[in-house]
Amino acid sequence: MPDIPILMPQLGESIAEATIVSFNAQPGDAVVADQEVIEVETNKATMGVTTLCGGIVKEFVAREGVSYAVGSLLGYIEVTEEEMARTGVTVPMEKRESFQDDRPKEEENLHFKIDREDYREPKSSEIAIEPNVKGLPVPTGTKGASYISPRMRARMDELGLQAADISAIVGSGSGGRVTVEDLEAFVDYIATWPSSKASPMRRAVADSMRRSWTRPLATVGMPIVLDTVLKHRAEQSPKPGLTLYILRAFALALKNHPETAGYLLGESVVHPRGFDIGVAVQVDDGVLVPLIREADTKSLSELTAEYTRLVDLARAKKLPADATKGGIATVTNFGTFGLTWGTPIPLPNETLILGMGAGVKKPVWSDSVEAFVPVIESELNLTFDHRVVDGGGAGIILQDVKRLLQNPSDL
Repeated sequence: MPDIPILMPQLGESIAEATIVSFNAQPGDAVVADQEVIEVETNKATMGVTTLCGGIVKEFVAREGVSYAVGSLLGYIEVTEEEMARTGVTVPMEKRESFQDDRPKEEENLHFKIDREDYREPKSSEIAIEPNVKGLPVPTGTKGASYISPRMRARMDELGLQAADISAIVGSGSGGRVTVEDLEAFVDYIATWPSSKASPMRRAVADSMRRSWTRPLATVGMPIVLDTVLKHRAEQSPKPGLTLYILRAFALALKNHPETAGYLLGESVVHPRGFDIGVAVQVDDGVLVPLIREADTKSLSELTAEYTRLVDLARAKKLPADATKGGIATVTNFGTFGLTWGTPIPLPNETLILGMGAGVKKPVWSDSVEAFVPVIESELNLTFDHRVVDGGGAGIILQDVKRLLQNPSDL
């Protein structure tokens, strides 16, 4: 009977690889068509790899905890000719070598490939470091030049390094350029440091932030009194979170000033067709940003139901592939962590991100009573791509958000 390969599928438009989480079947098990036999984790969600047709699981060549590119060989199913005809599968696997086998070598389980005799794996008791961004630890007081020679680039590609990863290295070349010799010396220097493998989520966040930081970003902020919003919220059932008040006001402000929501593409500013706003959700070892579609058209109660559904999916890593695509801006409430101020970074495909700090009780002067009165005040911070939006435009957005939050019944 022919063997049908189990290949890593294309799990999303921008997903190039996935990590094996577990196997839901074992060699010798009978399976049916479209049965989920492998659970994998992408940088956005946990998904399943299914069978093309029914048969007997012959073997798995993939390993748990290892990432495989789209199209990689994961295993085989032994099937009958009748089952192939019934399901329309027309790619019998006679020569396994024709498929990509990405089983890694032992040394490829490290952050980067190093062939050093003095390298040793640290004992588990020695590792007291949480997973961090893929790259080299950065000692203080060092700097490096930005130019990277072709030879240096080739060596970095071998080690799986980005330009940001070598910023820790002091260059000895012309003009402070970091040479291959500098890199090798630094690799030797840190070879025995404790390390831990960055998760797919952490690597995705790192890549996104690297791309975001290629733009000139600026942040402005202003305080806002929350007493009116808190009073309005107490009268609602169910009670919308403060994040949703901010999101709704932000969506309406952008609708009033759509020129600020575009992004630069060559010599054109591309403007949004709708006002889909993302909400930053903290998950294990990273952040996901599910989108609330057409947030400017939804009431607070509708936003509450949609937000609850998306947060539950995000924390379970079950977000659909299209749930994070096509947003124009993001809202993040870092005040839930007790932070009062921040400089959030927008996603690479977005121009704006609005952050909210923790509410703090403060005395504020009241003209009506001619005295200081206690209020709950929070800081709103808007980070923007300065190529598209200037400080004045960002200020207009924040003023609009502030006005709407002072009149929550308008939301």
